[in-house]
Amino acid sequence: MSTGRLEAFSDGVIAILITVMLLELHVPGGTTWSALGDELPKLLTYVLSFVYLGIYWSNHHHMLQATEHVTGGIMWANLHLLFWLSLVPFSTGWMGQHHFAKTPTAAYGITLLAAALAYYVLQTIIIRRQGPDSRLRRAIGSDWKGKVSPVLYVAGIGLSFVNRWLGLAVYVVVALIWLVPDRRLEILFADEGG
Repeated sequence: MSTGRLEAFSDGVIAILITVMLLELHVPGGTTWSALGDELPKLLTYVLSFVYLGIYWSNHHHMLQATEHVTGGIMWANLHLLFWLSLVPFSTGWMGQHHFAKTPTAAYGITLLAAALAYYVLQTIIIRRQGPDSRLRRAIGSDWKGKVSPVLYVAGIGLSFVNRWLGLAVYVVVALIWLVPDRRLEILFADEGG
């Protein structure tokens, strides 16, 4: 299978997940700011989850651009990642509907942690298939973001039971870390002339 087909399939799934989350938002019943306040927790969780899905979409795209061939193992690892990403609308809705209660906020973190680990598995399988001198291996380097994110998610999950706002703050920090443009693959492509 070409990387283009895998990328197109994954793009479609992520687009559907964003749509599902958007459909969970309801138009406020009134025309005042206080009416919007009733929907604010759902809106804020939507924004955070949209950012996360956008981060995965962007990084997934770059990773597949550095992938030469898709194997059965890569396809299954990709489905594993998409499975965990498909739970983002559920955990987003639960957390937003219950105004960031401790357990839903921890469950949101568990979903983020599982997706991060699934992304790491996919990345590892691609590198093993292509070898230690592959474009992807060279581009990710030490991968400090990939290493620190699961640690922060675990901290956020634990902190959610102590203080839900601290747990949520950790999830926001991880998103902000990844929002800083990660140009490793773009630089590699430019250096290689493609």
